[in-house]
Amino acid sequence: MSGADPTGVDEAPWPGRDFTDEHHDPGETNGSGEPGSMDVEELLATLEAVTAERDSHLADLQRITAEYANFRRQASKRQSDMVEHAASGLAEKLVPVLDACESAVTQGAEDVAPIRGQLLEVLKREGLEVVDVAEEPFDPERHEAVLHEPADDATHQVVAEVMRSGYVWRGRVLRPAMVRVRG
Repeated sequence: MSGADPTGVDEAPWPGRDFTDEHHDPGETNGSGEPGSMDVEELLATLEAVTAERDSHLADLQRITAEYANFRRQASKRQSDMVEHAASGLAEKLVPVLDACESAVTQGAEDVAPIRGQLLEVLKREGLEVVDVAEEPFDPERHEAVLHEPADDATHQVVAEVMRSGYVWRGRVLRPAMVRVRG
């Protein structure tokens, strides 16, 4: 500890920082004869400058905080959209498998029915909706009419028969149901 103060305290508590008044020599007077004091106008000007600088930094901090919050929100939305798109793509790829299972069940392969049921149950829990209900109103967004038959009441078109199931994934139509329409 050569050159150190014997009390263990260095000369300056913060090396490189000089805490003396930079604008005013302590030996000078301010006109009132008091040594070391700044006059009121200088203090007010310094206070105004420091306040303006503080307000500027605060405004910058608030702007950056808002930008970061927006960025986090957008990144989160982008991530959820990517997950949704990936899940939708997987569901779309499973539609032919569901068709094959449905076809096998209609041809008498009853051992495929439990597999189809489990697959449908899992997909329904994740957001799949099967469009295969007859006697519901015809909706061109969810149904594809391939046959049309006249009806006594021509004011409403209803699905008379579902020829191939359609699928909706979380509100987005993956494939419309192929139907025969009456009305």
